Amino acid sequence: MTTLARKLGLSHYFSLAWGTMVGVGWLVVMDDWLKRGGPAGGLIAFAIGGVALLPVAYVYGQLIKLMPDAAGEVAYVERAFSPGLSYPTGWIMLLTYLIVCPWEAIAIGRISGYLVPALNSIELYRVGGSPVYLPHLVIGLAFTAVFTAMNYRGIQLSATFQNWAAAVVLALIAGVILLGVPHGSAANFVPAFNGSPFVSVLLMLQVVPYFMTGFESISKSSEEATAEFDAAGFGRAMVLAIGVGTVFYLLVIASVSYLAPWQSLLGERFATAAAFEHAVGHRWVVNVIMGAALVSLLKIMNGTFVASSRLIFALGRRGLVNERVGRIHPVNRTPSTAILWTGAATAAGVFLGGAILVPVTEVAAVTVALGWLSACASYLRLGPSSRGRAMAIAGVGVTGIMVLMKVLPFVPGHFSRYEWLALAIWCLIGWAVKNRVKAG
Repeated sequence: MTTLARKLGLSHYFSLAWGTMVGVGWLVVMDDWLKRGGPAGGLIAFAIGGVALLPVAYVYGQLIKLMPDAAGEVAYVERAFSPGLSYPTGWIMLLTYLIVCPWEAIAIGRISGYLVPALNSIELYRVGGSPVYLPHLVIGLAFTAVFTAMNYRGIQLSATFQNWAAAVVLALIAGVILLGVPHGSAANFVPAFNGSPFVSVLLMLQVVPYFMTGFESISKSSEEATAEFDAAGFGRAMVLAIGVGTVFYLLVIASVSYLAPWQSLLGERFATAAAFEHAVGHRWVVNVIMGAALVSLLKIMNGTFVASSRLIFALGRRGLVNERVGRIHPVNRTPSTAILWTGAATAAGVFLGGAILVPVTEVAAVTVALGWLSACASYLRLGPSSRGRAMAIAGVGVTGIMVLMKVLPFVPGHFSRYEWLALAIWCLIGWAVKNRVKAG
């Protein structure tokens, strides 16, 4: 039987984890973060989120060592509980990854339009009040085609691109932050919270899981490690990705709030860029930030594309969806059919336009927390050591709270009817797919 190509090492896994985690939320929805929590609310929420996810990363590291399977949570639930629960788990987790691909493709068009205003023309239609421009659509579809082709060719090409992109983003943002520091003032942090401290932190904590999603995507490419790869490296790569990702978010939020009065940034389309332009006084710094954002978009789109296609492939290999998507290309040794399906789903999502950017973070924040919860519960049921048991219990507690924060109706910022509707539609699609597989 043809197996997936084994080409990935520690640096690749770090780049896939960190690159899939850190996209352009720090630019595109910074104003939403400040509106939710103010600077202190954002900083505290991301610090809590980073620390709280360390037990979850430990659990994933142990599970991947035990079961290096592209199915990830599907395999863990199947072994610990029941095959009947594995499909719902996989379908919910698939939404987490698959929905990010069009998110990034749409954002590429928006950022391109900011750099070249002429691209904000030829409005085709509106979705949720947001215009969909033809040039944005073409750009999003073009990059979807590029990443589909690149992933079809081989995992090494995707992983090498991920390494390069991660290094460029870290270098550019570090340089911009150092440039901006002399131009800020601590007075810009006042008031520290947008409302009461508790509610400010709570509202931010509700979306932090979405912006920390990605470290666990390593499990989806775990079958593609080189033969000499030390399995302990999976856990190290995830912990490092969480650490670097948390520090990245903290530095950006602190820098933006330091450089300009944060309340003046509410409603700004790209609040991070606006803050740096206000402080430095030169347009070129905005172009550098936008360039970093474009590269960051490309890396997260590539990372989630890898995770989505591998999860679809694993579902097909298990016969949980159409078995044809479980096919491996005989030459490239990639899940070629699953990659084409991922590309098609991404292209379809691009047509939804920018209206999905903020609402999608709400839904995906719950679906990823459910996936993390399933992994921690599975590990706990498999009977780990005393240390592993403590980590698993901590993970179950953290991820359970993340889910409850969004579904309990008395908690500020809970799911609206539109978010429940979106989740219900996805579940109905999954039910229909499952029934069709049974009937076929």
